[in-house]
Amino acid sequence: MSRTVTLILLDAAGRPLGALPPFDVPEPWWQEVASIVAEVRRRHGLEVAVLRLLDADRPAPPGGHVRYLAQTADAPAVPLEPVAVDLAPHPLRQPWAQAGGPDRSVGWATGELRRLGRRVTAVAQQRTWNLSAIWRLDTDAGPTWLKQLPPFARHEPTVLAFPGDPSSLVNGPTVLAADGEGRMLLADVPGQDRYGAGEGERASIAVEHHAVQLRACGVVGELAVAGVPDLRGTGLADWIRERLAGHDVSAAAGLLDGLDHRLQQVRDCGLPDTLVHGDLHPGNVRGDGRRRTVIDWADSFVGHPAFDILRLTEDVDADAAARLTGAWARRWRTDVPGSDPHRAVDLLRPVAPLRLAAVYAMFLAAIEPGEHPYHVHDVPAALARAAATP
Repeated sequence: MSRTVTLILLDAAGRPLGALPPFDVPEPWWQEVASIVAEVRRRHGLEVAVLRLLDADRPAPPGGHVRYLAQTADAPAVPLEPVAVDLAPHPLRQPWAQAGGPDRSVGWATGELRRLGRRVTAVAQQRTWNLSAIWRLDTDAGPTWLKQLPPFARHEPTVLAFPGDPSSLVNGPTVLAADGEGRMLLADVPGQDRYGAGEGERASIAVEHHAVQLRACGVVGELAVAGVPDLRGTGLADWIRERLAGHDVSAAAGLLDGLDHRLQQVRDCGLPDTLVHGDLHPGNVRGDGRRRTVIDWADSFVGHPAFDILRLTEDVDADAAARLTGAWARRWRTDVPGSDPHRAVDLLRPVAPLRLAAVYAMFLAAIEPGEHPYHVHDVPAALARAAATP
């Protein structure tokens, strides 16, 4: 599956210029823009920054014909099609999706790298959507990465650098700089994203992550005070219900009605609260054959450790999932004698997609309507999975 792209261009002052002719790019995922930038450079000799999604010919990704707003400082040589575009500001628009936003972010990163004694040799925009904007900045000391986050994810650099030494708590990318308003500059992580990892590699990921969660058990209070979302105990039930207010939750009504009691039963299983990655699948792990690094901690929270093993095993067959979960439970029983990890996992199994439905609802509440197609179908789909999970 590919994607057909139409770019509507703004000039350097943010004035509309018109639309470039449509073209195809190989990646179907709407938030991926590196190939868009490269294709416009190849076809038209233009340097552009993609600002945001405008609309698409299908209700949700991937693929289809997608229109984006982009900005250029160059004078297009190709004739542009006149097109009407709504440029009215929106209170939920992210800084990088506004005219001039990418230049401001790259300017900040370039300044920070200069302060660190590094000279930027090339900049390449990689991704832009409501959950993040990402650029690769090549320097004379190697590649670095600029990531910019929305308000609900701005605790990621806190987690990565907590409590000041980047290697002291999580096995994540090194934070070179952060501005406290969503921008952070990250050192490069060598290797490949481990999508499609088999049972053996997932077992190793689980062992390494267990060590992280054991360390984090002793600092959950400090993490919460530092701004990491606090979803401990029965407080998770209130958090879920607040974010799902206004959505049709009838599919999971029974689960929601008994959620407080279920979460109390989870607490009675005796496992400690810790730092939860929140999206621990192999695609969020990079490996180079020597070490693995867990990336993308933007969904992290303080809560129950079982949520991560449930995520790590959700797309493997039942036998492999049982073996991985069994090994996870044995580690926790060894470290917390008298606890009942197996029962905790069973109790939280339907809560995991229910929490995810609330996360998607949080995204929708915090982004402008033009970007709702990224997530609008995720809430009912996650609620249906929760209702169908025994």
